Amino acid sequence: MLLDPKAGILVQGITGREASAMVEDSLAYGSPIVAGVTPGKGGREVHGVPVYDTVAEAVRRHGPTVSIISVPAPAVPAAALEAFAGGIKLCLIMTERVPRLDTSRLLVAAREAGCTVIGPNTLGLIRPGVAKLGTIGGRVDNVRRSFMPGRTAVLSRSGGMTTEIASFLTSRGVGQSIAVGVGGDPVIGANFTDLIGMLEDDPGTDAVVIYGEPGGGAEEQLAERLARKPSRLRINAFLSGRFVDDLEGVRFGHAAVIVEGGRGSVRGKADALRSVGVHVADAFDDILEGLGAPGMTTPAR
Repeated sequence: MLLDPKAGILVQGITGREASAMVEDSLAYGSPIVAGVTPGKGGREVHGVPVYDTVAEAVRRHGPTVSIISVPAPAVPAAALEAFAGGIKLCLIMTERVPRLDTSRLLVAAREAGCTVIGPNTLGLIRPGVAKLGTIGGRVDNVRRSFMPGRTAVLSRSGGMTTEIASFLTSRGVGQSIAVGVGGDPVIGANFTDLIGMLEDDPGTDAVVIYGEPGGGAEEQLAERLARKPSRLRINAFLSGRFVDDLEGVRFGHAAVIVEGGRGSVRGKADALRSVGVHVADAFDDILEGLGAPGMTTPAR
């Protein structure tokens, strides 16, 4: 689901400092990174991964279907369009501060090309024990401590909290099928609703833990979808930042964390989710509610 363990991975911007460090850790975790692209630097290697000048050449030689984009914000649209043209089916955009108009345009192009986009402004995603994309979890030793295979998915607007939640679940014996930092920008690719739609078809996932924040309408959108079509999945949510409800127009943390005109309040999100049967945890420990049922956990290692 979402990240095929046999899919080759391409890294656009591989010669950059952040991308190079990410590649080293990803390879150590077992992620199948087969090629990288940095225009003008073809012929080099980064941690043994061959570098090409174009996506087309990398695809022709190695056939990757997944791409990680780690380039400066002005270069993201061109990099994404090149990935779509090369037949990439899953594109993770790590770059932050991508202009909203650029993101909107590339998401339209992605839809036309049949490519799922995660991000921008995401630390990545991981299928524990299979592969990871991006810098999620930090260095490989921490990743191995924080994540373990299981049947509960983690979806989070915060990259750091993706790992925090997975680590908490792991310490309680609840393994993860996948963990995704969806991105902290106001305009992103796959959101909670999209990803839960995919997880519905994943026989390896029985439950989902969502981490939400003030601002935006992702949680309300999910509630509207669940009202129309209830999920087979157990869905638990933890929403942080309740204090922001009374501070309209002030940005906190991520670019999307802002409440305006009452829209995007944690109170409203919680009410909407509860109305469709989602368990909204009042305290962080309460995200475990209902996850101890048979088939939903993996024994702690």
